[in-house]
Amino acid sequence: MAYQIVEALALIAREKNIDMDTVVSKVEESLLAAAKKRYPEAENIAFKVNRQTGEIVMIAVKKVVEKVTDDMTEIALEAAKELDDEAQLGDEMEMYLEVDEEFGRNAIATAKQVLIQKVREAERDKIYDEYITRVGQLVSGSVQQIDKGNIIVNLGKAEAILPIKEQIPREKYRQGDRIRAYILDVQKSLAGPQVILSRVSNEFLRSLFALEVPEIFERVIELKTIAREPGERTKIAVYSADERIDPVGACVGIKGVRVQSIVRELNNERIDIIPYSSNPEVFVTRALAPAKVVQIDVFDDDQAMTVAVEDDKLSLAIGKNGQNARLASKLTGWKINIMSETDYNEMKRREAEELVPVGNLEGIGAKTEERLVSADISTIQQLAKSNVEQLTKIEGIGKKTAESLLEKAAAFTEELEAKRKEEEELRKEAEQEKAEESGESGAETADESPDEIEDRTDEADSGTVVEEVKDN
Repeated sequence: MAYQIVEALALIAREKNIDMDTVVSKVEESLLAAAKKRYPEAENIAFKVNRQTGEIVMIAVKKVVEKVTDDMTEIALEAAKELDDEAQLGDEMEMYLEVDEEFGRNAIATAKQVLIQKVREAERDKIYDEYITRVGQLVSGSVQQIDKGNIIVNLGKAEAILPIKEQIPREKYRQGDRIRAYILDVQKSLAGPQVILSRVSNEFLRSLFALEVPEIFERVIELKTIAREPGERTKIAVYSADERIDPVGACVGIKGVRVQSIVRELNNERIDIIPYSSNPEVFVTRALAPAKVVQIDVFDDDQAMTVAVEDDKLSLAIGKNGQNARLASKLTGWKINIMSETDYNEMKRREAEELVPVGNLEGIGAKTEERLVSADISTIQQLAKSNVEQLTKIEGIGKKTAESLLEKAAAFTEELEAKRKEEEELRKEAEQEKAEESGESGAETADESPDEIEDRTDEADSGTVVEEVKDN
């Protein structure tokens, strides 16, 4: 019987993938819980399991006293000396307790229930400890069921959940389908560890590239930034410190075999691979490819750029519903205002016409004007973009004068901008009225419907699933 107990415990350890020490400790805890029901006030009871013989014994730690007042916790000095000649008052002695038949049956029934619960808890803890260390890794499993849109995935040792918000739009799965995902998080819950998966995370895409491109896994090539709209389109910027390596070509692979594998995994999501540059202008230019950039104005303070592209490439640069421009902005970290070359030239022409000589600003005399012009501040607009520190470096201009000049210049340019906007709105209203009178409105023309215009935009934005963007 005792040998069978040892075998049973070993079987539990193997089946639940829990070490034997844990199983034995849970058995002792479950027996102790059963004993607490029989002796609720006894805090000195313990159980021990002999792993060699399988014998289970109940032990009580009793204090040696002159006169016994509680049989469960105390033993008389005379009785203690019969067991141990060296026993003295105040000593604590471990004594084996006999387990009567009634207590034995009840204890086993209670212990069985507690043991099942504690082994299950130990199993959950082991699963949690294993998967919490795997957060940030790729895993594969099979679809077990779909519950209210959430996909329950069987990972073998554990179940995971792929929430709706972490699924690629328009992807469909059925029970039994194989699925690959990224471990986003592992949470403890009453039902056990909850493994949260994701297929929309940028890190999922990064892990796929590390899997398919050895140079990324070996860190010869670095995947710098990712801008992604899951299920639609992705732009990634890659870089290699080794000039002998072409990072874009390595990621694409021979005949596109590497990146096509990732595209299939992502349900034909379009991927643009772009060489990274530390030069913002070059980086933005590459990010907007295949549209050709002809002019760029950089506004460092606002982390923004105004970009002009060839007139017939404007729709390509913006993309369907602004997707290409939006992803380029996310990828580079710059706000990007895209316009056609014609509109850009017109804007520059208007700006040149609106430039007002700095001498026209109220309160600026001939000497002050001369000093400002010598410091390359020849217009009121340039003055408005200056600061106190710059102006006070000019001979003859103190702090108070600089603050006054800046305040007046700012007010002047704001008034000028408000007037320009008003004129622009009036112009648009006039054009709208003219269009309505001729039976046209908005994007619609006599020969082209809105649907046709959208089709034309889609055509301009279409191309191969994967674009290899080279230096311009």
